Amino acid sequence: MRFAHTNIIAADWKKLAQFYIDVFECEPDYPERDLFGEWIDQATNIQNVRIRGIHLRLPGYTDGPTLEIFQYEPDKSRSIPAEIDMPGFGHIAFEVESVEQIQAKLLAHGGSKYGEIVTKEYAGRGILTMVYSRDPEGNIIEIQNWQR
Repeated sequence: MRFAHTNIIAADWKKLAQFYIDVFECEPDYPERDLFGEWIDQATNIQNVRIRGIHLRLPGYTDGPTLEIFQYEPDKSRSIPAEIDMPGFGHIAFEVESVEQIQAKLLAHGGSKYGEIVTKEYAGRGILTMVYSRDPEGNIIEIQNWQR
């Protein structure tokens, strides 16, 4: 058994995928997906659904789990995703060399702040520097660095 992917439902899959490519150095795992027909209607329990998107290879992996960014048609109106303390998936995390540099890059590409940059020493593990931010569609991202 192995972990396969994490899915984000996007309002604009191309724009959101480009954000993760530009900021977190994810790489497209072609082909782009264009899913429709009776089989996907049955799988999703949504009649006449069409799902478009792409899988992105995560930094540090060549054949590992992917970030799946999909957009559903017809689109359902939705508000910004739940806050970090709500039940369900809370956030995606990236370990980086510089939290400050990547947060600045995130902001320059349409992301936004969620929390403040903090540093915490964990006995036996090292020093964690981290911040929670949001992607352009409001999904929460943890940017972290460990000094061991």
